Amino acid sequence: MAETKEDLKKVTQKRRHMGPPGMMPGEKAKDFKGSIKNLIKYMGNDRIKVIIVMICAAISTVFVVVGPKIMGKATTELARGLMKKISQTGEIDFDYIAKILLITLGLYVCSSIFTFIQGYIMSGVTQRLCYRMRKELSEKIDRMPMKYFESRTYGEVLSRVTNDIDTLGMSLNQSITTLITSVASIIGILIMMLSISPLMTLIALVILPISGMLLGFIMKHSQKYFTQQQEYLGHINGQVEEVFSGHNIIKTFNKEEETINTFRETNEVLYTSAIKSQFYSGLMMPIMAFVGNLGYAGVAFSGGMLAIKNVITIGDIQAFIVYVKQFTQPIQQMAQVMNQLQSMAAASERVFEFLDEDEEVQVVENAREI
Repeated sequence: MAETKEDLKKVTQKRRHMGPPGMMPGEKAKDFKGSIKNLIKYMGNDRIKVIIVMICAAISTVFVVVGPKIMGKATTELARGLMKKISQTGEIDFDYIAKILLITLGLYVCSSIFTFIQGYIMSGVTQRLCYRMRKELSEKIDRMPMKYFESRTYGEVLSRVTNDIDTLGMSLNQSITTLITSVASIIGILIMMLSISPLMTLIALVILPISGMLLGFIMKHSQKYFTQQQEYLGHINGQVEEVFSGHNIIKTFNKEEETINTFRETNEVLYTSAIKSQFYSGLMMPIMAFVGNLGYAGVAFSGGMLAIKNVITIGDIQAFIVYVKQFTQPIQQMAQVMNQLQSMAAASERVFEFLDEDEEVQVVENAREI
């Protein structure tokens, strides 16, 4: 396999005679912040709708975050009622519990409504953006000089219209809502946890530095492989297109073996980068879940000790345990969003690079636009 730097360099040099790629293998996006800014600017009037999506995501998250705290009151009342019934001093107040359950149900229904609204709006924004990009790229191709296509493979150009825009659309549709939801969840859950027990919150927050270090390590090693995967996917498309369209020429000049070897080398680089990017991406969820479970166990033990001393109620323990489980979920989601943002930045950078290419100068008098 083309594992070493020499092998990668050899493969890249072989590809250069067919056209320079958008990004060198293994590089990060040339300008991550610039790509995101260009994408935001490209949205135009849809930016207002994106802001509405963010607001809906935040409101939906607030309803979900408040739910466990209110639900804990029902658990506390149920426990107290059982103790009264055992000591024959009272009964369980089912009317109060029913009201709590109805309030909780209403919160979750409202959350679902806002989630539906944000998903509907964001899907429309994403599809309009992808449609506009495909249209402009198609028109741009007709205005490009022939020397541009002579120095690049068909697949590299087509990859920007298909693979890059598809990657951009999927990542954009998922990353914005997930990012806002995750941030709002972390802030809201932290506030609710502090309102229940600062001591238990401190124990739960011990997992944050560990999670942050693991997340930073994985992101550092995964980004270059995601970029490399996107790059060599375009190379593969270009080679396949050329081989099929020029099959007779390849047979005439007995270039079958050389063509196969070139494809095999490019495919091996794509294979290696794809495996490594997916490997690092797949590590995030189980590692974060393991660290989260350690904090969960510590919280359960400390909560039991506080309940014995009548510092907090059983309902508060239940709510806090739910918050601890929910607290790790947005961190895991943010880890996945980081990968999506990396893919989105790499794809958008390649698209905007093509849109910014110099067009063919019209030298014919009274020339018409194609």
